[in-house]
Amino acid sequence: NVKGYEFMQDFRVHVKMSDNTYIKKPYFSLAGTIADTAIADSCLACFDYTNALADVVVGYMGAPLDSNGEMNTSFQTLTIRNSKGEKMVQTALEANRIKIGDVAKGSGVHEKITMATVNADSIVLKMIGGDVKEQGMPKVVGEVMASLFRFIGPKGVNFARYSIDYHLLRNYLHVLYEWGEERAE
Repeated sequence: NVKGYEFMQDFRVHVKMSDNTYIKKPYFSLAGTIADTAIADSCLACFDYTNALADVVVGYMGAPLDSNGEMNTSFQTLTIRNSKGEKMVQTALEANRIKIGDVAKGSGVHEKITMATVNADSIVLKMIGGDVKEQGMPKVVGEVMASLFRFIGPKGVNFARYSIDYHLLRNYLHVLYEWGEERAE
C-alpha cells in the first residue's frame, strides 16, 4: 500500500509504503501508461506548481539530496513569501520544530532536459497520437540512466527550475488539447 511518492533529484521515484519503508524506482523504468493512474486530471490543469498564494512553502524541489538519497532524511526547501510566513517560521524555530540550513543553490543546465522530458512525456505523446511505451527501460538500464542524470543533470535550484518548467509546459499543452487554443488563452 502506497502512502505517497515523489520524483526526486536522483531521477528516481521514491515511493513511501504504508509500513514506512521506501522503494526507489528509476524514472526511466516506469511504464508510460503509469501517468494515467498516477496523475489526477486536476493536476494537469494546474499552473500553481509552486503554491504561489501560500505564506510558506516546504518541499523537496531546490533542496540538495542527501548523499544517502533518502527522501525521509533529505533537506527540504523553505520559501517564505510574506510577513505572516516569516512569523510562522520564527515560531517554529523558537519551538525547535525546524532547523534552517544554507540558502539553496543550483548547478547544471535544465533547459535541454526540460524539452527532452516534454518530448518524451507519455501524456504529451498520447495527446499528439504518438506511441506511449507500455514498458519502461529494463531496471538495470534505468538505474544507469538515473545515476548518469544525477551526475550530469540539474541539481538543487536548477532541478526545481527543470521540474517547474516541465510541469508548466506539459500542463499548458494539456489545457490546449482539452479546451482548445481560444478557451485556453
